Amino acid sequence: MKEVKRLFDIPYYQLEKHPNERTFSTKRNGEWDKVSIQSFLEKVNLVSKGLVALGVKPGDRVGVVSSNRYEWNTVDIAIQQVGAVVVPVYPNISISDYRYIFTDAGIKVCFVGNQELYEKLHSIQSDLAALDHLYCFDQIENTPHWEEVFIAGTDVESQTIDALKANVRNEDLATIIYTSGTTGNPKGVMLSHNNLLSNVMACLERIPADEYSRVLTFLPVCHVYERMLHYMYLYLGCSIYFAESMDTIGDNIREVKPHVFTAVPRLLEKVYDKIMAKGDELTGIKRSLFFWAVGLAEQYDVVGKSAWYKFKLSIARKLIFSKWQEALGGETKAIASGSAALQPRLARIFLAADIPILEGYGLTETSPVVSVNDFVNGIRIGTVGTVLKGVKVKFAPDGEILVKGPNVMMGYYNLPDKTAEDIDAEGWFHTGDIGEMVEDKFLKITDRKKEIFKTSGGKFIIPQAMENKFKESRFIEQIMVIGENQKFPAALIVPGFAFIKEWAKRKNLNFDQLSNEEIANNEAVRERIQKEVTGFNTLYGNWEQIKKIELLPKEFTIEGNELTPTLKLKRKIILEKYKTIVDKIYQD
Repeated sequence: MKEVKRLFDIPYYQLEKHPNERTFSTKRNGEWDKVSIQSFLEKVNLVSKGLVALGVKPGDRVGVVSSNRYEWNTVDIAIQQVGAVVVPVYPNISISDYRYIFTDAGIKVCFVGNQELYEKLHSIQSDLAALDHLYCFDQIENTPHWEEVFIAGTDVESQTIDALKANVRNEDLATIIYTSGTTGNPKGVMLSHNNLLSNVMACLERIPADEYSRVLTFLPVCHVYERMLHYMYLYLGCSIYFAESMDTIGDNIREVKPHVFTAVPRLLEKVYDKIMAKGDELTGIKRSLFFWAVGLAEQYDVVGKSAWYKFKLSIARKLIFSKWQEALGGETKAIASGSAALQPRLARIFLAADIPILEGYGLTETSPVVSVNDFVNGIRIGTVGTVLKGVKVKFAPDGEILVKGPNVMMGYYNLPDKTAEDIDAEGWFHTGDIGEMVEDKFLKITDRKKEIFKTSGGKFIIPQAMENKFKESRFIEQIMVIGENQKFPAALIVPGFAFIKEWAKRKNLNFDQLSNEEIANNEAVRERIQKEVTGFNTLYGNWEQIKKIELLPKEFTIEGNELTPTLKLKRKIILEKYKTIVDKIYQD
Protein backbone atom coordinates (compact mmCIF):
# COMPACT_ATOMS: atom_id res chain seq x y z
CA MET A 1 0.00 0.00 0.00
CA LYS A 2 1.35 3.40 -0.95
CA GLU A 3 1.46 6.19 1.58
CA VAL A 4 -1.84 8.02 2.00
CA LYS A 5 -1.28 11.21 0.03
CA ARG A 6 -4.72 11.98 -1.39
CA LEU A 7 -8.07 11.85 0.40
CA PHE A 8 -9.28 9.01 -1.80
CA ASP A 9 -6.32 6.87 -0.64
CA ILE A 10 -7.93 6.65 2.82
CA PRO A 11 -10.62 3.99 2.14
CA TYR A 12 -8.04 1.83 0.33
CA TYR A 13 -5.82 2.16 3.39
CA GLN A 14 -8.72 0.93 5.55
CA LEU A 15 -9.31 -2.00 3.18
CA GLU A 16 -5.69 -3.08 3.61
CA LYS A 17 -5.10 -2.26 7.29
CA HIS A 18 -8.51 -2.55 8.99
CA PRO A 19 -11.00 -4.20 6.59
CA ASN A 20 -14.32 -3.38 8.22
CA GLU A 21 -17.50 -5.30 7.46
CA ARG A 22 -19.52 -2.43 8.94
CA THR A 23 -17.83 0.71 7.67
CA PHE A 24 -21.20 2.43 7.23
CA SER A 25 -24.55 1.61 8.86
CA THR A 26 -27.94 3.03 7.93
CA LYS A 27 -31.22 2.28 9.68
CA ARG A 28 -33.92 0.93 7.38
CA ASN A 29 -37.18 -0.67 8.48
CA GLY A 30 -35.99 -0.84 12.07
CA GLU A 31 -32.70 -2.57 11.26
CA TRP A 32 -29.16 -1.25 10.82
CA ASP A 33 -28.05 -2.14 7.28
CA LYS A 34 -24.29 -2.36 6.94
CA VAL A 35 -21.93 -1.59 4.07
CA SER A 36 -18.41 -3.07 4.13
CA ILE A 37 -15.35 -1.13 2.99
CA GLN A 38 -15.08 -3.58 0.08
CA SER A 39 -18.66 -2.90 -1.09
CA PHE A 40 -18.17 0.82 -0.57
CA LEU A 41 -15.11 0.93 -2.83
CA GLU A 42 -16.85 -1.14 -5.49
CA LYS A 43 -19.58 1.50 -5.70
CA VAL A 44 -17.02 4.31 -5.57
CA ASN A 45 -15.36 2.94 -8.69
CA LEU A 46 -18.69 2.46 -10.48
CA VAL A 47 -19.48 6.14 -9.87
CA SER A 48 -16.00 7.22 -10.99
CA LYS A 49 -16.46 5.33 -14.28
CA GLY A 50 -19.90 6.87 -14.72
CA LEU A 51 -18.57 10.38 -14.19
CA VAL A 52 -15.93 9.84 -16.87
CA ALA A 53 -18.65 8.59 -19.25
CA LEU A 54 -20.68 11.74 -18.51
CA GLY A 55 -17.73 13.86 -19.62
CA VAL A 56 -16.44 14.93 -16.21
CA LYS A 57 -12.77 15.90 -16.51
CA PRO A 58 -10.05 16.76 -13.97
CA GLY A 59 -10.80 20.16 -12.47
CA ASP A 60 -14.54 20.02 -13.24
CA ARG A 61 -16.84 20.81 -10.31
CA VAL A 62 -19.38 18.23 -9.14
CA GLY A 63 -22.00 19.14 -6.52
CA VAL A 64 -23.47 17.08 -3.66
CA VAL A 65 -26.60 18.36 -1.90
CA SER A 66 -27.82 15.91 0.73
CA SER A 67 -28.11 15.11 4.39
CA ASN A 68 -25.65 12.56 5.84
CA ARG A 69 -25.81 9.13 4.19
CA TYR A 70 -23.27 6.67 2.84
CA GLU A 71 -24.09 7.66 -0.75
CA TRP A 72 -22.65 11.11 0.07
CA ASN A 73 -19.32 9.56 1.05
CA THR A 74 -19.41 7.33 -2.02
CA VAL A 75 -19.70 10.15 -4.55
CA ASP A 76 -17.25 12.28 -2.55
CA ILE A 77 -14.46 9.73 -3.01
CA ALA A 78 -15.57 8.89 -6.58
CA ILE A 79 -15.40 12.53 -7.69
CA GLN A 80 -11.92 13.00 -6.21
CA GLN A 81 -10.58 9.86 -7.91
CA VAL A 82 -11.14 11.30 -11.38
CA GLY A 83 -9.45 14.56 -10.43
CA ALA A 84 -12.70 16.53 -10.27
CA VAL A 85 -13.55 18.95 -7.45
CA VAL A 86 -16.25 18.19 -4.86
CA VAL A 87 -18.62 21.07 -4.09
CA PRO A 88 -20.73 20.09 -1.04
CA VAL A 89 -23.81 22.27 -0.52
CA TYR A 90 -26.08 22.52 2.51
CA PRO A 91 -29.52 21.02 1.83
CA ASN A 92 -31.35 23.80 3.72
CA ILE A 93 -30.15 27.00 2.06
CA SER A 94 -32.23 29.42 -0.01
CA ILE A 95 -32.88 29.21 -3.75
CA SER A 96 -30.85 32.41 -4.24
CA ASP A 97 -27.86 30.81 -2.46
CA TYR A 98 -28.18 27.68 -4.63
CA ARG A 99 -28.26 29.85 -7.72
CA TYR A 100 -25.21 31.81 -6.60
CA ILE A 101 -23.10 28.78 -5.59
CA PHE A 102 -23.92 26.69 -8.68
CA THR A 103 -23.16 29.63 -10.98
CA ASP A 104 -20.00 30.70 -9.18
CA ALA A 105 -18.57 27.17 -9.02
CA GLY A 106 -19.81 26.16 -12.49
CA ILE A 107 -21.14 22.85 -11.22
CA LYS A 108 -21.44 20.38 -14.10
CA VAL A 109 -23.03 17.34 -12.43
CA CYS A 110 -24.94 17.26 -9.14
CA PHE A 111 -26.21 14.55 -6.79
CA VAL A 112 -29.09 15.37 -4.42
CA GLY A 113 -30.55 13.41 -1.53
CA ASN A 114 -34.31 13.45 -1.97
CA GLN A 115 -37.26 14.53 -4.08
CA GLU A 116 -37.65 17.93 -2.43
CA LEU A 117 -34.04 18.85 -3.21
CA TYR A 118 -34.29 17.46 -6.73
CA GLU A 119 -37.38 19.54 -7.46
CA LYS A 120 -35.81 22.65 -5.94
CA LEU A 121 -32.71 22.41 -8.14
CA HIS A 122 -34.58 21.15 -11.19
CA SER A 123 -36.79 24.26 -10.99
CA ILE A 124 -33.76 26.53 -11.52
CA GLN A 125 -31.69 24.22 -13.74
CA SER A 126 -32.42 26.38 -16.79
CA ASP A 127 -30.68 29.27 -14.98
CA LEU A 128 -27.56 27.18 -14.30
CA ALA A 129 -25.61 27.18 -17.55
CA ALA A 130 -23.02 24.59 -16.52
CA LEU A 131 -25.34 22.02 -14.91
CA ASP A 132 -25.79 19.16 -17.39
CA HIS A 133 -26.84 16.30 -15.12
CA LEU A 134 -28.88 16.04 -11.90
CA TYR A 135 -29.30 12.75 -10.01
CA CYS A 136 -31.13 11.72 -6.84
CA PHE A 137 -30.02 9.24 -4.17
CA ASP A 138 -33.63 8.33 -3.30
CA GLN A 139 -35.50 6.18 -5.81
CA ILE A 140 -38.31 8.38 -7.18
CA GLU A 141 -40.51 7.85 -10.20
CA ASN A 142 -39.52 9.87 -13.29
CA THR A 143 -36.38 11.13 -11.55
CA PRO A 144 -32.82 10.18 -12.62
CA HIS A 145 -31.47 7.82 -9.94
CA TRP A 146 -27.80 7.96 -8.94
CA GLU A 147 -27.30 4.31 -9.93
CA GLU A 148 -27.93 5.33 -13.55
CA VAL A 149 -24.41 6.75 -13.33
CA PHE A 150 -23.16 3.18 -12.74
CA ILE A 151 -24.77 2.07 -15.99
CA ALA A 152 -23.37 5.06 -17.89
CA GLY A 153 -19.86 3.94 -16.99
CA THR A 154 -20.20 0.31 -18.07
CA ASP A 155 -17.74 0.66 -20.96
CA VAL A 156 -15.13 2.66 -19.05
CA GLU A 157 -12.05 0.58 -18.19
CA SER A 158 -10.66 0.35 -14.66
CA GLN A 159 -7.27 1.33 -16.08
CA THR A 160 -8.77 4.70 -17.07
CA ILE A 161 -9.69 5.39 -13.44
CA ASP A 162 -6.26 4.19 -12.26
CA ALA A 163 -4.58 6.61 -14.67
CA LEU A 164 -6.72 9.51 -13.48
CA LYS A 165 -5.99 8.70 -9.85
CA ALA A 166 -2.27 8.57 -10.54
CA ASN A 167 -2.39 12.11 -11.94
CA VAL A 168 -3.94 13.63 -8.79
CA ARG A 169 -1.31 15.27 -6.60
CA ASN A 170 -1.30 15.89 -2.87
CA GLU A 171 -1.36 19.66 -3.41
CA ASP A 172 -4.25 19.63 -5.92
CA LEU A 173 -7.62 21.23 -5.21
CA ALA A 174 -9.96 18.60 -3.71
CA THR A 175 -13.01 20.59 -2.73
CA ILE A 176 -14.63 24.02 -2.68
CA ILE A 177 -16.71 24.58 0.45
CA TYR A 178 -19.00 27.58 0.45
CA THR A 179 -19.14 29.11 3.90
CA SER A 180 -22.64 29.87 5.11
CA GLY A 181 -21.58 33.31 6.32
CA THR A 182 -23.65 35.68 8.40
CA THR A 183 -23.58 38.46 5.80
CA GLY A 184 -23.25 38.69 2.00
CA ASN A 185 -22.80 35.94 -0.56
CA PRO A 186 -21.12 32.68 0.51
CA LYS A 187 -17.37 32.46 -0.14
CA GLY A 188 -15.93 29.36 -1.80
CA VAL A 189 -13.08 28.05 0.37
CA MET A 190 -10.59 26.04 -1.72
CA LEU A 191 -9.05 23.11 0.15
CA SER A 192 -6.43 20.76 -1.25
CA HIS A 193 -5.97 17.08 -0.47
CA ASN A 194 -2.99 18.13 1.66
CA ASN A 195 -5.01 20.71 3.62
CA LEU A 196 -7.54 18.14 4.80
CA LEU A 197 -5.11 15.22 5.13
CA SER A 198 -2.74 17.26 7.31
CA ASN A 199 -5.67 17.92 9.63
CA VAL A 200 -6.71 14.25 9.70
CA MET A 201 -3.19 13.13 10.62
CA ALA A 202 -2.72 15.84 13.25
CA CYS A 203 -6.04 14.94 14.91
CA LEU A 204 -5.44 11.18 15.14
CA GLU A 205 -3.93 11.38 18.64
CA ARG A 206 -6.65 13.77 19.80
CA ILE A 207 -9.69 11.50 19.45
CA PRO A 208 -9.92 8.27 21.49
CA ALA A 209 -11.02 6.02 18.61
CA ASP A 210 -9.69 3.00 16.71
CA GLU A 211 -10.86 0.20 14.39
CA TYR A 212 -13.13 -1.14 17.14
CA SER A 213 -14.95 2.14 17.71
CA ARG A 214 -18.55 2.98 16.85
CA VAL A 215 -19.22 6.59 15.90
CA LEU A 216 -22.55 8.30 15.30
CA THR A 217 -22.80 11.06 12.71
CA PHE A 218 -25.50 13.69 12.49
CA LEU A 219 -23.81 17.07 12.07
CA PRO A 220 -23.86 18.06 8.38
CA VAL A 221 -21.08 16.25 6.51
CA CYS A 222 -21.12 19.10 3.98
CA HIS A 223 -19.52 21.14 6.78
CA VAL A 224 -15.76 20.69 6.89
CA TYR A 225 -15.74 19.74 10.59
CA GLU A 226 -17.81 16.57 10.29
CA ARG A 227 -16.33 15.78 6.88
CA MET A 228 -12.74 15.84 8.14
CA LEU A 229 -13.77 13.56 10.97
CA HIS A 230 -15.36 11.13 8.48
CA TYR A 231 -12.00 10.89 6.71
CA MET A 232 -10.35 10.28 10.09
CA TYR A 233 -12.91 7.62 11.03
CA LEU A 234 -12.28 5.89 7.68
CA TYR A 235 -8.52 6.05 8.24
CA LEU A 236 -8.85 4.51 11.72
CA GLY A 237 -11.30 1.84 10.53
CA CYS A 238 -14.21 2.95 12.75
CA SER A 239 -17.81 1.89 12.13
CA ILE A 240 -19.82 4.97 11.11
CA TYR A 241 -23.54 5.02 11.94
CA PHE A 242 -25.86 7.57 10.35
CA ALA A 243 -28.50 9.04 12.68
CA GLU A 244 -31.96 8.80 11.11
CA SER A 245 -32.72 12.47 11.70
CA MET A 246 -32.07 15.28 14.16
CA ASP A 247 -35.28 14.24 15.96
CA THR A 248 -34.07 10.66 16.57
CA ILE A 249 -30.56 11.44 17.82
CA GLY A 250 -31.38 10.47 21.42
CA ASP A 251 -32.86 7.11 20.38
CA ASN A 252 -30.03 6.42 17.94
CA ILE A 253 -27.40 7.18 20.59
CA ARG A 254 -29.02 4.69 22.97
CA GLU A 255 -29.15 2.03 20.22
CA VAL A 256 -25.69 2.48 18.73
CA LYS A 257 -23.91 3.18 22.05
CA PRO A 258 -21.28 5.27 20.25
CA HIS A 259 -17.78 5.66 21.62
CA VAL A 260 -17.38 9.02 19.89
CA PHE A 261 -19.67 11.57 18.30
CA THR A 262 -19.53 15.24 17.45
CA ALA A 263 -21.87 17.98 18.58
CA VAL A 264 -22.28 21.73 18.58
CA PRO A 265 -22.85 23.67 21.83
CA ARG A 266 -26.50 24.34 20.99
CA LEU A 267 -27.19 20.61 20.92
CA LEU A 268 -25.35 20.02 24.19
CA GLU A 269 -27.38 22.82 25.77
CA LYS A 270 -30.55 21.03 24.73
CA VAL A 271 -29.30 17.70 26.12
CA TYR A 272 -28.51 19.42 29.42
CA ASP A 273 -31.92 21.12 29.52
CA LYS A 274 -33.66 17.75 29.06
CA ILE A 275 -31.60 16.21 31.86
CA MET A 276 -32.44 19.11 34.17
CA ALA A 277 -36.13 18.86 33.26
CA LYS A 278 -36.03 15.21 34.40
CA GLY A 279 -34.41 16.35 37.62
CA ASP A 280 -37.20 18.86 38.20
CA GLU A 281 -39.73 16.03 38.05
CA LEU A 282 -38.07 14.19 40.95
CA THR A 283 -39.26 14.52 44.53
CA GLY A 284 -37.90 13.92 48.01
CA ILE A 285 -34.48 12.39 48.52
CA LYS A 286 -34.03 11.64 44.80
CA ARG A 287 -34.49 15.31 43.95
CA SER A 288 -32.12 16.39 46.71
CA LEU A 289 -29.44 13.94 45.52
CA PHE A 290 -29.85 15.05 41.90
CA PHE A 291 -29.31 18.72 42.63
CA TRP A 292 -26.54 17.95 45.16
CA ALA A 293 -24.71 16.16 42.32
CA VAL A 294 -25.29 19.05 39.90
CA GLY A 295 -24.01 21.53 42.51
CA LEU A 296 -20.92 19.38 43.00
CA ALA A 297 -20.37 19.23 39.23
CA GLU A 298 -20.54 23.02 38.96
CA GLN A 299 -17.44 23.19 41.17
CA TYR A 300 -15.51 20.73 39.00
CA ASP A 301 -12.22 21.54 37.39
CA VAL A 302 -9.65 19.20 35.95
CA VAL A 303 -6.93 20.79 38.09
CA GLY A 304 -6.41 20.68 41.85
CA LYS A 305 -9.41 19.14 43.61
CA SER A 306 -9.15 17.69 47.12
CA ALA A 307 -9.43 13.99 47.93
CA TRP A 308 -12.70 14.77 49.75
CA TYR A 309 -14.14 16.40 46.62
CA LYS A 310 -13.05 13.44 44.50
CA PHE A 311 -14.68 11.04 46.93
CA LYS A 312 -17.98 12.96 46.81
CA LEU A 313 -17.76 13.09 43.02
CA SER A 314 -17.29 9.32 42.83
CA ILE A 315 -20.54 8.92 44.81
CA ALA A 316 -22.33 11.39 42.53
CA ARG A 317 -21.10 9.55 39.45
CA LYS A 318 -22.35 6.25 40.80
CA LEU A 319 -25.77 7.45 42.00
CA ILE A 320 -26.66 10.20 39.52
CA PHE A 321 -24.28 10.68 36.62
CA SER A 322 -24.27 7.01 35.63
CA LYS A 323 -27.87 7.59 34.47
CA TRP A 324 -26.73 10.56 32.36
CA GLN A 325 -24.10 8.31 30.80
CA GLU A 326 -26.73 5.65 30.04
CA ALA A 327 -28.83 8.28 28.24
CA LEU A 328 -25.81 8.78 25.95
CA GLY A 329 -25.38 5.06 25.32
CA GLY A 330 -23.19 4.29 28.31
CA GLU A 331 -19.97 3.86 26.32
CA THR A 332 -19.10 7.43 25.33
CA LYS A 333 -15.36 8.10 25.45
CA ALA A 334 -15.55 11.59 23.98
CA ILE A 335 -17.88 14.16 22.49
CA ALA A 336 -16.04 16.52 20.16
CA SER A 337 -17.55 20.00 20.34
CA GLY A 338 -16.90 22.78 17.86
CA SER A 339 -18.40 25.46 15.61
CA ALA A 340 -19.20 27.87 18.47
CA ALA A 341 -18.12 28.59 22.04
CA LEU A 342 -19.22 26.11 24.70
CA GLN A 343 -20.38 27.48 28.04
CA PRO A 344 -17.57 26.71 30.53
CA ARG A 345 -20.22 25.74 33.10
CA LEU A 346 -21.60 23.13 30.71
CA ALA A 347 -18.14 21.73 30.00
CA ARG A 348 -17.50 21.57 33.75
CA ILE A 349 -20.73 19.69 34.48
CA PHE A 350 -20.33 17.14 31.68
CA LEU A 351 -16.69 16.48 32.56
CA ALA A 352 -17.68 16.01 36.21
CA ALA A 353 -20.33 13.54 35.04
CA ASP A 354 -17.53 11.59 33.32
CA ILE A 355 -18.89 12.54 29.88
CA PRO A 356 -15.78 14.08 28.32
CA ILE A 357 -16.51 16.99 26.00
CA LEU A 358 -13.43 17.90 24.00
CA GLU A 359 -13.92 21.48 22.85
CA GLY A 360 -11.93 22.56 19.83
CA TYR A 361 -11.54 25.52 17.51
CA GLY A 362 -11.19 25.98 13.79
CA LEU A 363 -12.63 27.43 10.62
CA THR A 364 -13.49 26.16 7.16
CA GLU A 365 -10.39 28.04 5.99
CA THR A 366 -8.19 25.95 8.33
CA SER A 367 -9.52 22.53 7.26
CA PRO A 368 -10.87 23.01 10.03
CA VAL A 369 -9.10 22.24 13.33
CA VAL A 370 -6.56 24.66 14.80
CA SER A 371 -6.64 23.45 18.41
CA VAL A 372 -8.57 21.04 20.62
CA ASN A 373 -8.70 19.84 24.21
CA ASP A 374 -7.76 16.18 24.52
CA PHE A 375 -6.54 13.52 26.94
CA VAL A 376 -2.95 13.49 25.59
CA ASN A 377 -2.10 17.20 25.69
CA GLY A 378 -4.50 18.21 28.45
CA ILE A 379 -7.92 19.75 29.05
CA ARG A 380 -8.52 23.28 30.29
CA ILE A 381 -12.13 24.35 30.74
CA GLY A 382 -12.87 27.68 29.10
CA THR A 383 -10.20 27.14 26.43
CA VAL A 384 -10.18 25.37 23.05
CA GLY A 385 -7.12 23.31 23.94
CA THR A 386 -3.62 23.07 22.54
CA VAL A 387 -2.64 23.88 18.97
CA LEU A 388 -2.20 20.94 16.59
CA LYS A 389 1.28 19.74 15.67
CA GLY A 390 2.49 21.48 12.53
CA VAL A 391 0.14 24.43 13.02
CA LYS A 392 1.35 27.81 14.29
CA VAL A 393 -0.68 30.49 16.06
CA LYS A 394 0.23 34.07 16.89
CA PHE A 395 -1.70 37.20 17.79
CA ALA A 396 -2.01 40.52 16.00
CA PRO A 397 -1.65 43.69 18.12
CA ASP A 398 -5.46 43.86 18.49
CA GLY A 399 -5.58 40.25 19.73
CA GLU A 400 -6.73 38.70 16.46
CA ILE A 401 -5.69 35.06 16.08
CA LEU A 402 -3.42 34.39 13.09
CA VAL A 403 -2.87 30.82 11.86
CA LYS A 404 -0.18 29.33 9.65
CA GLY A 405 0.32 25.73 8.59
CA PRO A 406 -0.48 22.98 6.07
CA ASN A 407 -4.17 23.20 7.01
CA VAL A 408 -4.58 26.81 5.78
CA MET A 409 -6.69 26.98 2.62
CA MET A 410 -5.44 27.59 -0.90
CA GLY A 411 -7.67 30.68 -1.06
CA TYR A 412 -11.21 31.81 -1.91
CA TYR A 413 -12.54 30.66 -5.28
CA ASN A 414 -12.82 33.53 -7.77
CA LEU A 415 -11.97 36.04 -5.01
CA PRO A 416 -8.24 36.85 -5.24
CA ASP A 417 -8.66 40.21 -3.48
CA LYS A 418 -10.45 38.62 -0.53
CA THR A 419 -7.78 35.89 -0.40
CA ALA A 420 -5.03 38.53 -0.25
CA GLU A 421 -6.97 40.34 2.49
CA ASP A 422 -7.27 37.25 4.71
CA ILE A 423 -3.88 35.58 4.02
CA ASP A 424 -0.98 37.97 4.35
CA ALA A 425 2.28 37.90 2.39
CA GLU A 426 3.92 35.66 5.00
CA GLY A 427 1.14 33.06 4.78
CA TRP A 428 -0.63 33.93 8.05
CA PHE A 429 -4.41 33.51 7.87
CA HIS A 430 -6.31 36.23 9.74
CA THR A 431 -9.16 34.40 11.47
CA GLY A 432 -11.29 37.34 12.58
CA ASP A 433 -11.38 35.80 16.08
CA ILE A 434 -9.90 37.41 19.18
CA GLY A 435 -8.00 35.25 21.62
CA GLU A 436 -5.16 34.71 24.04
CA MET A 437 -2.96 31.94 25.41
CA VAL A 438 -3.61 30.49 28.86
CA GLU A 439 -0.58 29.03 30.68
CA ASP A 440 1.37 29.58 27.42
CA LYS A 441 -0.28 26.42 26.12
CA PHE A 442 -4.04 26.56 25.81
CA LEU A 443 -5.78 28.78 23.27
CA LYS A 444 -8.74 30.79 24.53
CA ILE A 445 -11.22 32.51 22.22
CA THR A 446 -12.68 35.69 23.63
CA ASP A 447 -14.84 36.85 20.71
CA ARG A 448 -15.34 37.39 17.01
CA LYS A 449 -13.53 40.51 15.86
CA LYS A 450 -16.44 41.40 13.56
CA GLU A 451 -19.00 40.89 16.33
CA ILE A 452 -17.35 43.15 18.90
CA PHE A 453 -19.10 46.52 18.79
CA LYS A 454 -18.94 49.94 20.36
CA THR A 455 -21.75 51.79 22.06
CA SER A 456 -22.25 55.46 21.17
CA GLY A 457 -20.16 56.26 24.24
CA GLY A 458 -17.17 54.51 22.61
CA LYS A 459 -17.14 51.51 24.96
CA PHE A 460 -16.41 48.04 23.55
CA ILE A 461 -18.95 45.25 24.06
CA ILE A 462 -18.02 41.56 23.53
CA PRO A 463 -21.42 39.97 22.84
CA GLN A 464 -20.58 36.27 22.44
CA ALA A 465 -18.85 35.96 25.81
CA MET A 466 -21.81 37.71 27.49
CA GLU A 467 -24.36 35.57 25.66
CA ASN A 468 -22.65 32.37 26.78
CA LYS A 469 -22.75 33.54 30.38
CA PHE A 470 -26.42 34.59 30.30
CA LYS A 471 -27.42 31.24 28.71
CA GLU A 472 -26.35 29.53 31.92
CA SER A 473 -29.80 30.53 33.18
CA ARG A 474 -32.45 27.92 32.46
CA PHE A 475 -34.91 30.76 31.97
CA ILE A 476 -32.95 31.87 28.89
CA GLU A 477 -32.99 29.60 25.84
CA GLN A 478 -31.29 32.01 23.41
CA ILE A 479 -30.01 35.56 23.67
CA MET A 480 -28.52 38.17 21.35
CA VAL A 481 -26.77 41.18 22.87
CA ILE A 482 -27.33 44.35 20.82
CA GLY A 483 -26.40 48.03 21.08
CA GLU A 484 -23.91 48.95 18.36
CA ASN A 485 -23.71 52.76 18.20
CA GLN A 486 -26.48 52.99 20.80
CA LYS A 487 -26.36 54.53 24.28
CA PHE A 488 -26.36 51.15 26.06
CA PRO A 489 -26.36 47.37 25.49
CA ALA A 490 -29.70 45.56 25.43
CA ALA A 491 -30.76 42.00 24.67
CA LEU A 492 -33.27 40.06 22.62
CA ILE A 493 -34.10 36.96 24.65
CA VAL A 494 -35.91 33.76 23.71
CA PRO A 495 -37.23 32.37 27.02
CA GLY A 496 -36.75 28.73 27.97
CA PHE A 497 -40.45 27.97 27.48
CA ALA A 498 -40.37 24.31 28.61
CA PHE A 499 -38.53 25.17 31.82
CA ILE A 500 -40.74 28.19 32.48
CA LYS A 501 -43.84 25.95 32.38
CA GLU A 502 -42.24 23.73 35.05
CA TRP A 503 -41.32 26.81 37.09
CA ALA A 504 -44.89 28.12 36.77
CA LYS A 505 -46.29 24.89 38.26
CA ARG A 506 -44.06 25.29 41.31
CA LYS A 507 -45.36 28.86 41.66
CA ASN A 508 -48.98 27.68 41.31
CA LEU A 509 -49.28 29.48 37.98
CA ASN A 510 -51.08 27.61 35.22
CA PHE A 511 -49.20 28.16 31.96
CA ASP A 512 -50.10 24.83 30.32
CA GLN A 513 -52.64 26.35 27.94
CA LEU A 514 -50.67 29.50 27.20
CA SER A 515 -48.96 30.01 23.86
CA ASN A 516 -45.28 30.97 23.71
CA GLU A 517 -46.34 34.47 22.78
CA GLU A 518 -48.56 34.73 25.87
CA ILE A 519 -45.73 33.43 28.06
CA ALA A 520 -43.28 35.93 26.56
CA ASN A 521 -45.74 38.74 27.31
CA ASN A 522 -46.49 37.55 30.86
CA GLU A 523 -45.40 40.09 33.45
CA ALA A 524 -44.35 37.44 36.00
CA VAL A 525 -42.10 35.81 33.40
CA ARG A 526 -40.62 39.13 32.38
CA GLU A 527 -39.87 40.03 36.01
CA ARG A 528 -38.24 36.62 36.63
CA ILE A 529 -36.01 36.85 33.55
CA GLN A 530 -35.14 40.44 34.44
CA LYS A 531 -34.03 39.12 37.84
CA GLU A 532 -31.68 36.67 36.06
CA VAL A 533 -30.31 39.47 33.88
CA THR A 534 -29.79 41.71 36.88
CA GLY A 535 -27.83 38.92 38.59
CA PHE A 536 -25.53 38.39 35.63
CA ASN A 537 -25.07 42.15 35.17
CA THR A 538 -23.10 42.25 38.43
CA LEU A 539 -20.30 40.41 36.62
CA TYR A 540 -19.77 43.28 34.19
CA GLY A 541 -18.71 46.89 34.18
CA ASN A 542 -21.47 49.50 34.17
CA TRP A 543 -21.03 50.21 30.44
CA GLU A 544 -21.43 46.48 29.59
CA GLN A 545 -24.54 45.79 31.64
CA ILE A 546 -27.77 44.92 29.83
CA LYS A 547 -30.07 47.87 30.45
CA LYS A 548 -33.20 46.64 28.65
CA ILE A 549 -34.55 43.31 27.44
CA GLU A 550 -37.27 42.18 25.08
CA LEU A 551 -38.66 38.64 25.11
CA LEU A 552 -39.28 36.92 21.77
CA PRO A 553 -41.98 34.26 21.30
CA LYS A 554 -40.10 32.22 18.66
CA GLU A 555 -36.79 30.40 18.82
CA PHE A 556 -34.04 31.40 16.38
CA THR A 557 -33.79 28.60 13.79
CA ILE A 558 -32.01 27.65 10.57
CA GLU A 559 -35.38 27.48 8.81
CA GLY A 560 -36.22 30.97 9.99
CA ASN A 561 -32.88 32.16 8.55
CA GLU A 562 -31.77 33.47 11.96
CA LEU A 563 -29.08 30.77 12.37
CA THR A 564 -26.38 29.52 10.04
CA PRO A 565 -26.34 25.74 9.33
CA THR A 566 -23.80 25.45 12.15
CA LEU A 567 -26.18 27.28 14.53
CA LYS A 568 -24.40 30.62 14.77
CA LEU A 569 -26.54 33.76 15.12
CA LYS A 570 -27.10 35.70 11.89
CA ARG A 571 -26.94 38.97 13.75
CA LYS A 572 -27.66 41.30 10.86
CA ILE A 573 -30.73 39.33 9.78
CA ILE A 574 -32.05 39.09 13.35
CA LEU A 575 -31.67 42.86 13.75
CA GLU A 576 -33.58 43.43 10.49
CA LYS A 577 -36.28 40.91 11.40
CA TYR A 578 -36.91 42.45 14.82
CA LYS A 579 -36.26 46.05 13.82
CA THR A 580 -39.54 47.26 15.34
CA ILE A 581 -38.66 45.70 18.69
CA VAL A 582 -35.09 47.05 18.57
CA ASP A 583 -36.38 50.51 17.72
CA LYS A 584 -38.77 50.28 20.68
CA ILE A 585 -35.85 49.49 23.01
CA TYR A 586 -33.95 52.59 21.96
CA GLN A 587 -36.77 55.03 21.17
CA ASP A 588 -36.43 56.77 24.54
